This record gives sequence, C-alpha cells and structure tokens, in this order.
Amino acid sequence: QKMRSFIIAVCAMALIALQCADAFSVAPIGLHLRSSKGAVATHPVRQARSSLRMQGGEKGPMHDAIEKVVKENKIILFMKGNKDFPQCGFSNTCTQILKSCNADFQTVNVLENELLRQGIKAYSAWPTIPQLYIDGEFIGGCDICIDMYQSGELVELIEQVQNS
Repeated sequence: QKMRSFIIAVCAMALIALQCADAFSVAPIGLHLRSSKGAVATHPVRQARSSLRMQGGEKGPMHDAIEKVVKENKIILFMKGNKDFPQCGFSNTCTQILKSCNADFQTVNVLENELLRQGIKAYSAWPTIPQLYIDGEFIGGCDICIDMYQSGELVELIEQVQNS
C-alpha cells in the first residue's frame, strides 16, 4: 500500500513538472528509459503536456520512481489490478503463475495512473502490460512468463532469487 501511494505521488509530481514545462515553453523533463538490453535511444522531441511519451536521452522522475520500485522488490509485477484482484486475463495468468511458483512478489496497478501505465512501457521498451521484473531485470510479459513457467526456468529463477 505504501509503495502504491509513493508511485502515485511521484507520478503526480512528474505530471505537474511536465505541465509546468509546457506552460513555460521549455522542453519538458525527459526520462531515460532502459530495456533489458540497454538504453532506448529516441530523438529528443518537444512533447505536449497531454502526451505521455517519455524522452529517451535523460533520466527524470518517472524513470527514477520506476527504477526505485524495481530495485527495491526482488519480484514485482506491473499489472492491471493487483494480485488479489487482477483486472485482465493476462495479468491474472501471470499472477497465477507466480503464485504457483510460491513467489513472494509485489504488484503495481498501472490502471491507477495513466502516466505510470505509459511510463512502464517506455521504461522497458515493451508495449504491453503485464510486465514482470525479477532481481531488477525485466523478464517479459505474459507469453514469456508462460514459456518460462512451462520450461521450468521461471521456478528456478524465482527460487534462486528468493534464496539469495
């Protein structure tokens, strides 16, 4: 609950910063977004305050907030809903897989904040939700979770991380 409140507060601050930057006709705060293979390079383009796309050349509050959450939780799932009440079939599938692996995991409901919802997609350079992170690394979405679960790789990774 505290983590969710923190993320919402940081997202609100990021949105205010973007709106202020737009109001004063300066470039808004850009966020450096990374994928599991490195930085996502996008050309710097001025964004309207209604646009939720992030710039790839600089770090900013949304990137920092997401990175903090990812690094502070060994296993975290950015999803629609939460682990007790998933609000989409793919999020439910990932939740059930993690529960069947006896994973001690946290969830972040991206439906609570549109800036977060778009920010996590840009952070990982992955276009869909849910997104699973284990030990600070982006694992993937629902299809990858299913494949890794069926091969036994996900259970091994979870056990390794939880026992470290």
